[in-house]
Amino acid sequence: MPRPQSRTQILSIIGFVSAAVALLFFPIVFGPVAVALGIIGHVRGERLGKWAAVAGAAAMLIGMALGALLRATMSA
Repeated sequence: MPRPQSRTQILSIIGFVSAAVALLFFPIVFGPVAVALGIIGHVRGERLGKWAAVAGAAAMLIGMALGALLRATMSA
């Protein structure tokens, strides 16, 4: 049985914004928030929900790698 599609994509949009913040500032906090919002949006029928979750996971990993690289560069 197909899920009813949501008219608004609000959870997915907030998930994408959280993913962008995770990329630059607090990946360990905002990455999982983006993933959770994306999954919840997907379950509620938002078309972009799954992509917000993927973007959140990717942004979290890239943000953590950038933070580690920056930390290593500054300590050298």
